[in-house]
Amino acid sequence: MVSLGGATGQIVVRIPGTVMAQANDTYDGEQRGEQRGEQRGAWGVLAILTSINLLNYIDRFVFPAVSESIKHSPLAPTDTAIGFASTAFLLVYLFAAPFFGAVGVSPRRTRWMAAGIVFWSLATVLGGVARTVPELIGARALVGIGEAAYSAIAPAMLADFFPEKVRGRAFAIFFAAAPVGAALGYAIGGFVDARWGWREAFFVAGAPGLVLAWFVLHMRAPTDGLVQTEKPTGALGMYRRLIREPQYRLTVLGYTAYTFAVGGIGAWMPVFVQRTHGLSSKVANTQIGVMLAVTGLLGAIGGGWIADRLRRKYDEAYLWLSGVTTLLAAPLAWISFTTADTNVYLVTLFAAELLIFTCTAPINSKLISLVPTEMRVAAMALCIFTIHLLGDVPSPTLIGWISDRSSIQDGVLVIPVAVVVSGVIWMLAAWRGGRLSTAAVVEA
Repeated sequence: MVSLGGATGQIVVRIPGTVMAQANDTYDGEQRGEQRGEQRGAWGVLAILTSINLLNYIDRFVFPAVSESIKHSPLAPTDTAIGFASTAFLLVYLFAAPFFGAVGVSPRRTRWMAAGIVFWSLATVLGGVARTVPELIGARALVGIGEAAYSAIAPAMLADFFPEKVRGRAFAIFFAAAPVGAALGYAIGGFVDARWGWREAFFVAGAPGLVLAWFVLHMRAPTDGLVQTEKPTGALGMYRRLIREPQYRLTVLGYTAYTFAVGGIGAWMPVFVQRTHGLSSKVANTQIGVMLAVTGLLGAIGGGWIADRLRRKYDEAYLWLSGVTTLLAAPLAWISFTTADTNVYLVTLFAAELLIFTCTAPINSKLISLVPTEMRVAAMALCIFTIHLLGDVPSPTLIGWISDRSSIQDGVLVIPVAVVVSGVIWMLAAWRGGRLSTAAVVEA
């Protein structure tokens, strides 16, 4: 159906049965985005949000960096318990996300983000004073509440500052903080653990968030497209609309398999390297941290730049690029996990991670572009809920369970299988999206 939208009289093509963001694709919307970016310091906001996202992942990945030391401490948790600590964090994280998806569309969203940063920082510090395994698991679980507030709201707010034609590059910078932060979490955790102990690693990781929260409190966020109410019925209505959108469902399902794989890598790779290749905790964490930082930075920045250029010619470039790169990464990951040669392991893991991280910015940009402005936070929240519930909530515990009964090398082999599944689903979503676009043009 073709209709005339807005006071400018621009032509908008509406595809029946979808909630795609027509307003985001109009010339008027692009102009507002460009003006907003110039007038409100979009790149400064990007710098602040990226710095906090960096800390987000440092706090998240300091735990796997010190897991082997915790295992040999008086706490003496099993591998299953270590895996469940990551699972507990993610369970709280995913169930908190829908709440922040509802309140994150209010003008007070910067306050919710600041509160979340303070909460996760204090919870990280609590991990350093845990005296029993349940206390440690409980502290890690509480980190999920704070991170859910930030992860649901920050990408949606960032999208308000950048028009779609440059959003891939902006998101590339923002999401590059994830692998770099994870790498720093490994490196900082390994260094502090080796010098002072694993408890001190939690203290060092948690403290900076209390400072960064101040910057968020003083940040002026756009209010375009926000709602002034936080009624549950409104939030439920948005979630129902999202679930009925076929391409959104496929994109999130592919992201779920991807998250299953990445969650397994993040939780167990330092332990895998120590046990399989005989490296010390410090060397293993440093090696993995450097590799993660380089591949994550190059993959995220390169993926965002390539995706933005490809999108000038192909409407579904974000999905096609994500699908192809993950399918190419799967066999390389399999070789890395099965080889006994350390050099082969390093080369193939580097290549696999580079390809995997290439889709980080494109896939998140795609999720944002599928919905109207007022539904962006809800779209991210529902995505967070789904990808973690079915993705990296079960994967760390499953790998730990297999490791207890066989070996860690057998456990990590579920990772490349999940990578293949994500690539196939994203290719299907791209193909289906291309057909819908063609049908819309023909109908117009």
